[in-house]
Amino acid sequence: QVQLVESGGGLVQAGGSLRLSCAASGSFFSINVMGWYRQAPGKRRELVATITSGGSANYADSVKGRFTISRDNAKDTVLLQMSSLNPEDTAVYYCYVRIPRVGPDMPYWGQGTQVTVSS
Repeated sequence: QVQLVESGGGLVQAGGSLRLSCAASGSFFSINVMGWYRQAPGKRRELVATITSGGSANYADSVKGRFTISRDNAKDTVLLQMSSLNPEDTAVYYCYVRIPRVGPDMPYWGQGTQVTVSS
C-alpha cells in the first residue's frame, strides 16, 4: 500500500501564493511520476503538473509561468508552488504518484486539499 499525505491548501486572495506539499510512504522502492491534479465543482479532474524521477516537468497551459512543481526523491515528496493565483484556480488539489510494479505502473491518489482563491 501507498499513503499520500497532502498539506498546504487554504484560502488566499487573488494574486497571492500557496505551496502544496505531498509526502508518500508505504511499500515501494521508487516513484516514477509525482504530480498534482485538481477538480473544481461541477468539472472533471484535470492535470495541473507532473514531474518525473529525472526532474522533467509537465504543466497544464493554464498554470504555466505561475506554478512550479518540484520533488525530493530522497524524501519521496512533491511540492507545488502556486503564484499569481486567481479564482479559476479554486479547486480540490489531489496529489498523484505512479509506482513501478510488475506490469504497468500503479497510480495512487491523495485525499485532496482544498484551495480557495477569493476575488
